[in-house]
Amino acid sequence: MISKTIISGKNHIILLLLLVVTTSTFGQRRIKLEPGAGKLEGFKKDGISYTSVKDNVRFTHKGTRFFCDSAVIAKKTNYLEAYGNVKIIDGDSVTITAQKLLYDGNTRIANLRRNVVLTQLGRMQLFTDYLDYDRNTAIATYYNNGKIVDTTNVLTSVKGYYNTQSNMASFKTNVVGENDDYVMKSDTLVYNTKTGIVYFVAPTELTDVDGNVFVHEGGQYNSKQQRSTYTMGEIQTEDYLLRGKDLRLDDIRKIYHVSGDVYMLAKEDDIIITGEESIYDRRNSVTTVYDNAMMKMVTEGDTLYLRADTLVSIDSSVPSEKRLLAYNNVRIFKSNLQATADSIAYAVSDSVMHFYTDPVMWTSGNQLSADSINMVIHNRSIDTLNLNGRAFVITQDSSKNFNQIKGRDMVAKFADSDLERVDVYGNGESIFYMYDEITHDLVGMNSILCSNITLIFENRMLKDAAFLVNPEGKFIPPHELTDDAKTLKEFRWLQDLRPILDEFIPDTNTGKLPTTAPDNQEIDLELKEAKPAKGVEN
Repeated sequence: MISKTIISGKNHIILLLLLVVTTSTFGQRRIKLEPGAGKLEGFKKDGISYTSVKDNVRFTHKGTRFFCDSAVIAKKTNYLEAYGNVKIIDGDSVTITAQKLLYDGNTRIANLRRNVVLTQLGRMQLFTDYLDYDRNTAIATYYNNGKIVDTTNVLTSVKGYYNTQSNMASFKTNVVGENDDYVMKSDTLVYNTKTGIVYFVAPTELTDVDGNVFVHEGGQYNSKQQRSTYTMGEIQTEDYLLRGKDLRLDDIRKIYHVSGDVYMLAKEDDIIITGEESIYDRRNSVTTVYDNAMMKMVTEGDTLYLRADTLVSIDSSVPSEKRLLAYNNVRIFKSNLQATADSIAYAVSDSVMHFYTDPVMWTSGNQLSADSINMVIHNRSIDTLNLNGRAFVITQDSSKNFNQIKGRDMVAKFADSDLERVDVYGNGESIFYMYDEITHDLVGMNSILCSNITLIFENRMLKDAAFLVNPEGKFIPPHELTDDAKTLKEFRWLQDLRPILDEFIPDTNTGKLPTTAPDNQEIDLELKEAKPAKGVEN
């Protein structure tokens, strides 16, 4: 009997504990009306009992506090409707205010309406008229327009959600973001209000305070550090368009790095620059393009192509300071002119292109070289070539002999982009091969020394020559010609170096230019100081 009594007592204790736990759990699950309300009324509707509460209304549910002017609560269904100055305090960080609340204590989902404001830790606010807040996931979802504001950004969209635990906000449809630096427009954005990072997951357009436009497919923007990384991006200013596969933007230092299929267009000058890597120093308006760098300039129904290891575009509000520089292994192709040099500088304002360090040019059958060459472009056509220092012109005739002219300086004039006249100034020397007009057999060679020489060309061929100021000449018949007599001192025939069009046409399979020089060394994100060859103007 004693044993049975003990067992029965144990069962009673277990049942009592279960009852306490069940009652406690049930009490936590139910919405609780706190004391202090001004007026309570009970009524029934559709067989369900309701309590209407007014004035100083407060509820609690699982650690969350609710405040309002008036409310209706159904204990059986654990459902609450609240009206007027609704306020929810969820934990230590989230506060929501609205004019209307529908709250299901079983699902822990709050539907808030009209003038809804969600505030987290005083640093972020969400404004909308339609907000659903799921206390299970800590996710607030809005629709029919909403706005999130923090210390850095203001973002609006038709739909979106905000996770109060992860601080991640997602915006969908007609998204507009604004801060001190940019206005952003997209169909979809994701934003972390704690880190200040905006994630772009759809095509996005950014416009900065200067009116420059940035368009890209994806990436992210750190609004606190003012650093960005974009994919398939484009930068468009009033004067330039710059795009590539990947963009890294530092808005504090104003250094933008673009890589992969780089394309830059100088709108006013119709100059296109392409390459694989580019650095845009926005503060100094300097753009550097390297790795397969090439420039294209449209001129009078023709195109001038230029390749180099590195191209630098210097923009300025002062026209005389605008420059295009090319460094190392410069190669140029135009239908009626080709050239090579170590470096060049193109002055946009006066349309003069300066060639430095062993420049060589070819026009039709003529090879021109000097210590430096200046090319004057007029109406997008070549007007004048100034050959400065050790000027040398070579023309190979149909018999493979070389007519040669050299002097201290030369000026070559063009008409309709064809060589028309060459004037030699100082220390003139020349060699011309003479042929019988009927048989075309070699008659001999004229070798002439004089101070100045003038050459006249017609249909791209030498028509006439004038030897000025004390000319001294001799005629050498064919049987007396020696190899030493056939060329002037410093003669170099460089036809193998002459650029051809194929060098400037990308491969149809790879989209890359043919290799003409050793690979470039990697260049850091930091803008490298341009170091032109001796004599280059910048």
